[in-house]
Amino acid sequence: MSHVVTCFVRSRGAVLLVRRSDAVGTYSGRWGGVSGYVEGDPADAERDARRELREEVGLADADLELVRAGAPLSVDDDEGSFTVHPFLFECDARDLTTNEEIAAVDWVDPTDIRGRATVPRLWETWRRVAPTVETVAADQTHGSAWISARALEVLRDAAAETVDADGSRRDVAAVARRLRDARPEMAVVANRVNRVLATATRAADPSGVDFDPNDVVDAAVSALGDAFDADAAAAAAAAARLRRDGSTSIATLSRSGTVREALSDLERDGPGLSEIVVAESRPEREGVAVAERAAGETDADVTLTTEAALPTALEERDTDAVLVGADAILPSGDVVNKTGTRVLALAAREADVPLYAVAATDKVLASSEAVIETSVAARADVESPADAVYDGDADVGVHAPTFETTAAALVDGVATEDGLLTVDEIGAVADEHARNAAWDE
Repeated sequence: MSHVVTCFVRSRGAVLLVRRSDAVGTYSGRWGGVSGYVEGDPADAERDARRELREEVGLADADLELVRAGAPLSVDDDEGSFTVHPFLFECDARDLTTNEEIAAVDWVDPTDIRGRATVPRLWETWRRVAPTVETVAADQTHGSAWISARALEVLRDAAAETVDADGSRRDVAAVARRLRDARPEMAVVANRVNRVLATATRAADPSGVDFDPNDVVDAAVSALGDAFDADAAAAAAAAARLRRDGSTSIATLSRSGTVREALSDLERDGPGLSEIVVAESRPEREGVAVAERAAGETDADVTLTTEAALPTALEERDTDAVLVGADAILPSGDVVNKTGTRVLALAAREADVPLYAVAATDKVLASSEAVIETSVAARADVESPADAVYDGDADVGVHAPTFETTAAALVDGVATEDGLLTVDEIGAVADEHARNAAWDE
């Protein structure tokens, strides 16, 4: 039995499908992922996967982030017997250079696989690497916006399989509830899941008591695109405010894709960045990677500092503005973010430097006491590893919370896809999220 790789490349929620040309020996004319034979040890099939991506579509290792390698599956039909090794890569680039084995390419929603003439078991191959409730719950690497996109994919795929199997709507609702429960500290996950179910419910039943799984698929696909657009628009709004203020020396901390995009916007479209000050984000020091990326992606002078040294760093570097992300925004306008944000906000206030938070409106918590209490309690339970603070043998306790709340009074504006919002406008968004959550009442 031959071993082969099948590579799914995902960009903004869409995956790359390729139509096999007449130059290939098997399944010509059918759609699949980028694929090819394993030439060495199957245990090292990732090497073959990356080789095929370079040769067939021109994607280099630097373009790709390996997300997951899936469990192999077997295909046995008239065209051969194969052990398929699935891989999922994330990629920002969509410019491809194809070779003679590829007749056509298409970036599609993965559910499109179900309606195409594909190589055998392609949907099942996708499901081996697709996100799950468990991977959403366990992800400690990515930010909340990224994780929420994966949650929408889980919901979409579950609804699609319910349609195929003529399953119960209760099954889809159960997955939605599990997703909400998976990351209660991340408002954006619950809000985006709730919007999908609320949209599907209104589409199928104006009285609001039922939904069609087909409508869940459509709403999830639409919500996924809207999510990426919202994050980009929020970053653009933050960049516009900083540009209006004439800010070119920016301070930040921790890891936020939306902050990174806002800084890229400033660098790309002017006025450019003269200085970036990054707090290292104790105790896990993810700010170090933020500083390294900023040094590689901008022409600014990049300074890495500690939270304790922030007041002097802001003054000595003549910082114009502070820009931070947000894991959640309370209806009151208070901002929940990585520990260290409050220190940065206080230092900015002392230095008379404005602080802006940037986040899509889906990060606003629903105006529900139960939701707020659950979210606060969940964040209180999330701590950095104790040994990142102290790994000695003395009887020393460790206090290392991951999140903290910064009062709205210390925040000069929350940049969203709808522009900078006032506290009253944030409250109105929270009310809308509460109405969407009513699908489950």
